[in-house]
Amino acid sequence: MDVGVDGPGPAEPFLGARDVFETEYDLDRPVEVRIRADPDERTRVSHDDDGHRLTISRQAATSAMARELALHEYAHMHHHERGHPSHTQSTEEAIYLALAGRSVERRKLTHCYQIANHMKDVYADDVWMALAPGDKLVAFLEASLAAAVADHPTETPGWERLTPASDPDITAVNAAFALALCERHDLVTPDHRLYDLAHVAAHDAADVDLAEFKRHFESLAPDPDESEFRKALVDVTRAYASGGRSSAAD
Repeated sequence: MDVGVDGPGPAEPFLGARDVFETEYDLDRPVEVRIRADPDERTRVSHDDDGHRLTISRQAATSAMARELALHEYAHMHHHERGHPSHTQSTEEAIYLALAGRSVERRKLTHCYQIANHMKDVYADDVWMALAPGDKLVAFLEASLAAAVADHPTETPGWERLTPASDPDITAVNAAFALALCERHDLVTPDHRLYDLAHVAAHDAADVDLAEFKRHFESLAPDPDESEFRKALVDVTRAYASGGRSSAAD
């Protein structure tokens, strides 16, 4: 597994993550990590026939979560190379299929894309969570959700942070995602503070059924075919667009 690191930041988290990742997996194409000084630089990944590029801020590259974040992104690259349905399914196609004939607020449409990213993240985390402890991820989710329920509005997708200054509806869905992820990998006990925070998030979003969205994420099949994953994505999109709850008409 070929990983190169360029920019004003440490190479060790990315090389260390490589060493952990390749104990069970490999990437056929090289990975170029580009560290940028801009603290607002979003972590993003691109792919082409020549390889994968991970662009990340120096702030993120020097954080306590840097190795885990690298493992997470390598897992996305792995799914991309292997053609996993969660990474080959067109998000736009599935969302428009789910919302055909419906009128949806722009903010909710934006949230639907964030929810689709959560579903990709579930499958990426299924890969790396078997390779490294999840303690830092739990602390990250707890801190992110605590910030979210204390602050409204604006949202930031996925691993950037679970909605700082967030919309209550998507914060509740993000809380469901966090709980589902932790339960899927047995990371927390029932008395963990994450459950209290999720309860607060759900209380602030009366139209979102926390348990339903937790089920959507937690019950994703480990190895779905294209049709199965598309249906799961369509179902969760319709549930959110219909006011946060499934309806018989769906």
